[in-house]
Amino acid sequence: MYPDSYIEYLIQFHSYRDFFECHEILEEHWKNNDITNRDSPWVGLIQVAVGLYHHRRENFRGAEKILKSAYSILEKNPEHIQRLGINYSELLPLVNDRIAAIQAGEDYVDINLPLTNHDLIDQCIKESVKQNVPWIAASDMTDKHLIHRHILRDRTEIDEERLHKKQMKSKTTLRKK
Repeated sequence: MYPDSYIEYLIQFHSYRDFFECHEILEEHWKNNDITNRDSPWVGLIQVAVGLYHHRRENFRGAEKILKSAYSILEKNPEHIQRLGINYSELLPLVNDRIAAIQAGEDYVDINLPLTNHDLIDQCIKESVKQNVPWIAASDMTDKHLIHRHILRDRTEIDEERLHKKQMKSKTTLRKK
């Protein structure tokens, strides 16, 4: 009923609190299924995770900006959000409360998406048991890799891909001359 990538997003969001991984997982799903739609609810959910990632890192400006964008996208998609098993009328105030907390300079606190579909919750619980993690867990604020993942990750593959694109662009430019 729900895409595997969405289930994994929810596990990463609620169990691991790995918002960077949430972004990676759902972005790939969005790119494969709805990439032309910039107002896709997938993008809104990606941005919620990214906003929380920035807030937890104390990047208040980035967190506020991305969560405002998430809010704007999510409010355009009430039916789709409901079909994803999320309580739309609770989600928007939850995101808005995070924006207000950020604007007030408050420390990061975990939030849980207001899931309403019991089959979805059961599916997430079963998957978290399979992965040997609690379904709902707190962020490990001592885990520097979790907090600063985008800085500490191995960027070799990304750098190689950028170099490859640059080389291809250079070859194309030379051919045109």
